[in-house]
Amino acid sequence: MEYSPIIHSLHVVPSSHVKNKLFVFCIMLSLWVYMIYCCVGYCSTVPNLTYGSVNRRENHAEVDNQGSSLGASRDLLNNENELDSRGDEWDEIRGEAKALDDNAMSGSLNESESKKLPQAIIIGVKKGGTRALLEFLRLHPDIRAVGAEPHFFDRNYDKGLEWYRELMPKSSEGQLTMEKTPSYYVTKEVPARIYAMSKDTKLIVVVRDPVTRAISDYTQTRSKKPDIPSFESLTLKNTSAGLIDTTWSAVQIGMYAKHLERWLQHFPMEQLLFVSGERLITDPAGEMARVQDFLGLRRVVTEKHFHFNPAKGFPCLKRPEGNSRPHCLGKTKGRTHPNIDPEVVQRLRDFYKPFNFKFYQMTGHDFGWD
Repeated sequence: MEYSPIIHSLHVVPSSHVKNKLFVFCIMLSLWVYMIYCCVGYCSTVPNLTYGSVNRRENHAEVDNQGSSLGASRDLLNNENELDSRGDEWDEIRGEAKALDDNAMSGSLNESESKKLPQAIIIGVKKGGTRALLEFLRLHPDIRAVGAEPHFFDRNYDKGLEWYRELMPKSSEGQLTMEKTPSYYVTKEVPARIYAMSKDTKLIVVVRDPVTRAISDYTQTRSKKPDIPSFESLTLKNTSAGLIDTTWSAVQIGMYAKHLERWLQHFPMEQLLFVSGERLITDPAGEMARVQDFLGLRRVVTEKHFHFNPAKGFPCLKRPEGNSRPHCLGKTKGRTHPNIDPEVVQRLRDFYKPFNFKFYQMTGHDFGWD
């Protein structure tokens, strides 16, 4: 067979120089593969903070949108989480989303925390001061409260207790879980439903002068619907006769004694606390002392947590240990009430007088509205 130099060259054993190059190439390839593998593994373990925060905010807004109502008032005693005031509430919603993030973070650090059904509920009243009270209570380290109004017992009861439990923030042993939905107090089915969940539930009702409350209710409605009838025409059935129209919800809510009778069919009076909406402004620390005692908590929230804002006319919150500016609640706090015919106001006061007197007797407390 004839000798072929080409075929012979294919069988030449590689030199040591070529071997070294191949060895270095293999090492570099291995290192690149290993680095890519590590990067992929690391990225998969990084939590998606942006998505989580947005998702929680969307969930918060979805729950909050289930609440609907009227109006806005000239003071701190408005309820912020209502459908008609979406535009003014985004600052509070963002703050609530941050609070939920903080709760979730603390929960991840403490595996003993779990979601519980509320042991105490702020059940009313609309335009009474429930938002202010809830924000004051959330300063207490032994309280965990959901900021949005769940409306479980009046609008979402068919979704079941597990759905309700999932709305609550995580809490640890010794902490109290709370929520607030002001419409509970005036909804006839709610007392029996809360009793069915737990007969030991503590109930808090924030009340204020029913005439001022009705005007606040109307003011918020008018701020969103400027073309509604006047307060006077809505209040009176017949202007000449001067009869109060008790079918209007703004009037109905202020008949506190009538609603309380329904609650006392299921709960003893010692399980209800009635907070003065007026004193929540003039003496927030004093009212908070009563609330903390009622809930069986230490008096942690005291006068050092409040700063009176003369421009707004109500107290703002502050952290006593920090130097941060006081936090005032909501941009809608401060709307001026419309001028109402004094004669209509007096007729309304006369209408409420027997209801107020009965309410004072039932609760054992004179709120001084007359």
